[in-house]
Amino acid sequence: MNKIKCECGHINPEGTVLCESCGKPVEQNQHIDGNKHNKLLNMRYDGSARRSQTYNKSFVDKIWNFFSSVKVGVWLIAITLLASSLGTIFPQEMNNQSSLPADEYYEVNYGLAGKIYYQLGFHDLYGSWWYMLLIASIGISLVICSIDRVVPLYRALKKQKPVRHESFLKRQRVFGEAEHVTDEEKETLLKQLKERRFKVMEQDGHLLAEKGRFSRWGPYVNHIGLIIFLIGALLRFVPAMYVDEQLWVREGETEVIPGTEGEYYIKNEDFFVEMYDENDERYKEAIQKEGGSVPKNYQTNAVLYQRTDDSLPGAQPELEKVKEGSIQVNRPLKIDGFALYQTTYQLNEFKSMSFKLHEKDDPNEESLGEITVDLIDPKQEYKLDNGYRVVLDKYYPEFKMENGEPITESKYPRNPALVFNIYTPENPNDPEVSMLGVGFNIDPSESNDYKLGITNVEMRDVTGLTITKDLTLPILGIGGFIFMIGVIQGMYWNHRRIWVQPRENGLWIAGHTNKNWYGLKRDIQQVIAGTNIPEPNDQLERKE
Repeated sequence: MNKIKCECGHINPEGTVLCESCGKPVEQNQHIDGNKHNKLLNMRYDGSARRSQTYNKSFVDKIWNFFSSVKVGVWLIAITLLASSLGTIFPQEMNNQSSLPADEYYEVNYGLAGKIYYQLGFHDLYGSWWYMLLIASIGISLVICSIDRVVPLYRALKKQKPVRHESFLKRQRVFGEAEHVTDEEKETLLKQLKERRFKVMEQDGHLLAEKGRFSRWGPYVNHIGLIIFLIGALLRFVPAMYVDEQLWVREGETEVIPGTEGEYYIKNEDFFVEMYDENDERYKEAIQKEGGSVPKNYQTNAVLYQRTDDSLPGAQPELEKVKEGSIQVNRPLKIDGFALYQTTYQLNEFKSMSFKLHEKDDPNEESLGEITVDLIDPKQEYKLDNGYRVVLDKYYPEFKMENGEPITESKYPRNPALVFNIYTPENPNDPEVSMLGVGFNIDPSESNDYKLGITNVEMRDVTGLTITKDLTLPILGIGGFIFMIGVIQGMYWNHRRIWVQPRENGLWIAGHTNKNWYGLKRDIQQVIAGTNIPEPNDQLERKE
């Protein structure tokens, strides 16, 4: 790297705009500063060399320069926000309860827009590799932007000297001259600087008064908080760190709790709903507005089990009861960092249906055999006495007709319809077809000799639970807390500097601040009060 030697003798790194020792502008680097010789100095980073403005040869340099750009960081954030908003247009795949595969679900329910939505990968946006890459890129941009700026700024502020080149002082925004100043006035100036809580450095009669330097690190503290926050967000894609799953458990059933790797199970002992009294005057208006009953409480009485063996997948696990309790809205049941929240329910879901086979023309409907179909896990074939067989050909858990074709809206038996093939001893290879559901019994061929009829329906309630585990919350909280510290640090304080340079019989006085110029000028007015030192000019206002 080329070095630049200032007339004061100091050796500056390539890319330096203002000499690190005396502050004299480095003429060959004024294109970096963007200012002409006769204009005010750009004091950003105190003119120190930044890596992104110095190196541009290797591939690493180009990557560094790309991510060090604030514009690139803003664009990455804008693209991520846009992608996040697009992910809310339709439900994410993890939230839909349809039995259809994702590629069919989005097209069936949302048409061409849904098909495009799926093909572009927005159905699993927050778990997609490119979305995580965007989040990681924002983090990389924050890290490189911070290092590219904070290192030279720290080096420049650490090496400050009271003695500054004449051009450095004259090209500050606040600058003034006093032709005649007595020693008593200089002592008064020094005393009042210290009374205003300035930290004063002195060298050969030159003064540098400074306060609020810590505020310069506010933006970089913000960046640290954001980086920690983004790390927490990325850790949400690690299964051990974050779980947010839905679980439906029917009364009497025991299900494995998602996210626990098969360690914990839950049994739904009982589910019930309490409704507000329609005659209660306090709630009558709200109930009428809802157009029906309004739930007062819905609750799952549950038992939690822990697996105690290492049996193979598919084998019946050995379970040990570890906890029991009720789950209500906003009152979760917790175990080992997992929280089970009551979120929804389904009343009177079909559990099973029983059917009787008889001859179609038999007025007494004498039974030739009965079958019971488990609507959660139906068998394919049911054998009756005397050679009769009933085969379940098609099953629609939540039956609906669409464009003249039967479909199911979900995998849950809320309105079941079943298509059976009936094999008789007379026609063991030529089945009769029947379609049955609640309120209908269809003979498609209208020539069947046998008929299936519903004899019994068993119902049960289903509870909908949300399983959560979030070990990233402390990381997100720490990141947010550090971010707010940076906001306060940079917002309510500012870095103010006043240089005083002795001349033949008088002195020059110059000042700079990163913001709040009114406050700096007020400070200068107070430190020169009681002296004949004229108030410095705001050269920006004078030019305007």
